[in-house]
Amino acid sequence: MITTNKDLKALMERAHKTDAIALDTEFIWERTYYPRLGLIQLALSDEECFLIDPCALDDLSPLGELLADPAVVKIFHDAPQDLAILRNATGRDPQNIFDTRLAAGFGGLSSTLSLSALIELLLEIKLEKTETRTNWLQRPLDKKQTQYAKDDVRYLRAARVLLLARILPTTKKWMEEELSRLNKPENYIGIIDAKRYTKVKGAASLNQISLAILQELATWRENEARHRNRPRGHIIKDSVLLSIAKGRLRDHAAIQKCGEISAKTVAAYGDKIIQLVDNGLARPEPDCPPSLRQTKLNHKEQAALTRLQDYITLKSDVNGVDPALIGNKGELKRCIRNTSPSTSRQKKGWRKEFLAEMKEE
Repeated sequence: MITTNKDLKALMERAHKTDAIALDTEFIWERTYYPRLGLIQLALSDEECFLIDPCALDDLSPLGELLADPAVVKIFHDAPQDLAILRNATGRDPQNIFDTRLAAGFGGLSSTLSLSALIELLLEIKLEKTETRTNWLQRPLDKKQTQYAKDDVRYLRAARVLLLARILPTTKKWMEEELSRLNKPENYIGIIDAKRYTKVKGAASLNQISLAILQELATWRENEARHRNRPRGHIIKDSVLLSIAKGRLRDHAAIQKCGEISAKTVAAYGDKIIQLVDNGLARPEPDCPPSLRQTKLNHKEQAALTRLQDYITLKSDVNGVDPALIGNKGELKRCIRNTSPSTSRQKKGWRKEFLAEMKEE
């Protein structure tokens, strides 16, 4: 276990001289807005696996320098969450990322395979998953816990080599483009605050004015949760935000009756909530969010969607690409309707190239 700044610097010096390293994190995420980092795993090879203790170290900048070094490949499995956590811990933007989950989707495998499933498929090694409920902030860690943690990075270098051998030359270009997106934090740190309202369950039932109110409320709650480092639901639950927005509630008594919200919370936030409701009501209709309701495709659109899905399935099979990487059903529906041309993933990059022949038909 790396517990001193001196040992961390020494390990980082070795890692900078390596072509590729494997990384993973263990964390607790229960009563905070930000995950609490409990352990960082790093492998230089299948035999040289190290555990870095962020609870004992007061300076993770050497790790940040390694993460930002474009000359060293950083191998993760299902990278986005780990990248966000490490970026927050080190203040540096990780570069040159290889995500084995994504890469599997370009090598004739599913792009949603768990690490244990991928390692068993590629290497015929079964990983023990006995310590998934460990509190990684507690010390000391026992032998089973440290072994479990090391195994999460032990085989990633070998997995990368085997995955690269499965990928066709044309498909490899697509994979490299997709992996390069992980160099930019906006592609893994989650949706922006102003879009957080779209994740509130039941938001699709609201009209545009109520959506404007919900957007005001959800954006404010995100900032408050971040400031206090508390989960969103510990500030105000989704169901309460939805009720306030739907009812356009503008007094403390009505807010108190709308669901799971305490008198203490209403006393603390009631005036602010009313101000946010007023802000939403005051918006001109063109400035309100568009409806989130999903309307059914007409007969012609449904036929076009079926042709598009069939094309994607066929071309994906030929190129060894998981069709799910091209887009989910909602995205494909929007492609058919051309409702989000400027933001659609399918209208740019390798996905545009993938779908080009279909559009020419």
